[in-house]
Amino acid sequence: MKRLIVLAAVSASLMASACVTVIDADGDDDFGWHGQNAQPFDGARDDCRARTGRNQHSDAFVACMAEKGWTRSDR
Repeated sequence: MKRLIVLAAVSASLMASACVTVIDADGDDDFGWHGQNAQPFDGARDDCRARTGRNQHSDAFVACMAEKGWTRSDR
């Protein structure tokens, strides 16, 4: 039984470790991004801003972020 509890705890921590949510970012536009095995958020955001003309509400920006492992939740 003790082994089962330890195994469950280890499994849960490994599953949660690959999941990231950005909820305390600098600007209002940075709120609500979720990434799983994603590139670091700040670098991904800055690169996508440069590639898409800094419009974070455009489909091109969202697609760029998705390529880097980030998706935005609906508000």
